[in-house]
Amino acid sequence: MLSRRGALGLLAGLAAAPRALAAPPAPAVSVTLRPALERAGPAFEGWGTALAWFANVTGGWPEAERRRLADLFYGPGGLGWTIGRYNIGGGARPGDPPHLRTGAAVPGFWRQPAGAAGQDWWRPEDESMWDWSADANQRWWLDAIKARVDQPILEAFSNSPPWFMTVSGKVSGAVKGTDDNLRPGLEPLFAAYLARVVDELQRRHGIAFRTLSPVNEPNTDYWFAANTQEGAHWSPARQAAMIVASADAMRARGLKTVISAPDETNSHLFLADWEAYPDAARAAIGQLNVHSYGVVNQTGVRDVARASGIRLWMSENDTPLDKDPESLDGMNSPLAFAEHVVMDLKRLEPAAWVFWQAVEDLSTREGKPGSNWGLVKADLRGPPEGPHAIHVTAKYHAMAHFSRYIRPGYRLTPVDDLDTVGALSPDGAELVLVHVNGGIMPRDLVTPLTGWSSRMAVTDATRRLQPIAGTVAPPRSIVTLVLRRG
Repeated sequence: MLSRRGALGLLAGLAAAPRALAAPPAPAVSVTLRPALERAGPAFEGWGTALAWFANVTGGWPEAERRRLADLFYGPGGLGWTIGRYNIGGGARPGDPPHLRTGAAVPGFWRQPAGAAGQDWWRPEDESMWDWSADANQRWWLDAIKARVDQPILEAFSNSPPWFMTVSGKVSGAVKGTDDNLRPGLEPLFAAYLARVVDELQRRHGIAFRTLSPVNEPNTDYWFAANTQEGAHWSPARQAAMIVASADAMRARGLKTVISAPDETNSHLFLADWEAYPDAARAAIGQLNVHSYGVVNQTGVRDVARASGIRLWMSENDTPLDKDPESLDGMNSPLAFAEHVVMDLKRLEPAAWVFWQAVEDLSTREGKPGSNWGLVKADLRGPPEGPHAIHVTAKYHAMAHFSRYIRPGYRLTPVDDLDTVGALSPDGAELVLVHVNGGIMPRDLVTPLTGWSSRMAVTDATRRLQPIAGTVAPPRSIVTLVLRRG
């Protein structure tokens, strides 16, 4: 048996010579990237976020704080986003106990007259029943985007009808999550509400909503009365009726805004919705929207868009690693998120990719581990007057690997490697390759292209979009490789 003194001596020796026991660096694995430049797709429109909850909170923050956030996302030194999705709130019944999560109680633009009772009092033609001072915080973001982006692409979307148009009297859904919550026959009334809001906000803010999405994640069991956010179930037949009514309401007001749908939560439900739509509903849709909270059947949605000749957006996603505790600097969720974006672009081939909520609440509270939703973290429950600490996460930089380099007008280009997405500049002189190395071995990225110069930026455990020499993607990293002809 080794004596205590001998054991201490051996440990001291080991501590004094750690290099002798350190594992040699792992050799790089060669990965050949073969972009099909001749098969580049149609022009990519850009990146953005839904405003909704975080805008409903942060739009009321001190000017310096909200300007900083707008610059982080839409400024030229930030993510360079060009797309915004504005949430037209349904609005809960006045006097109901608040039950929606932080930021989710987006105000509606209706006004209930004194003494009005029941659910049949609202008349869209009565100007006294509209409140255009509502939703000032989210509307601030419309002006902020307009000030930072030349010709932004804006979409309006709805999560729920106003409370008085619902079966349950709740904007969070029907009593059962599988029941439709818009009262039967009220599609034209709800469509008139949405169309008037689009019209009025365009005029008041000097903007243009290119599309309106009247339903959101409709054919799911997510939305029930006790839920903590606005939502409504729509059977495919009711979706179709609402799509047609919305298109009719836009035409009646002489608006150029077209209908986007179905904004389904994943591709396989999108396909179920589309298959059930009659021709009239399909003909009323000017843009196809799908979320990517599931990746089954994504190429099927791509095929619907191709066959129909209708533009396709990936209109909502945020994919932190499941059960990954909140970490501002950790790489687990950024790697999972970046890998998801790569696969969305490769399988859906969308014209745009839109984040869910760019700012999320700090979630490590009351002994709970929290999660990594969002790109920026802040205390959204704090008093509006602040101050508010703004935490830029590693996931923000993961997003920047895509949005700073794959710009509007670039064309998605097939690349045979599963972990790499490519995009070609409009003049064909620049090729952007974003590669996600989630493994523990470095990868030497080899491109068979000749006569192209290259530069690369990396985000990993210690670096954030840092330029590096060569073409080796370090272990557990996201890299953007920019190639130039000549």
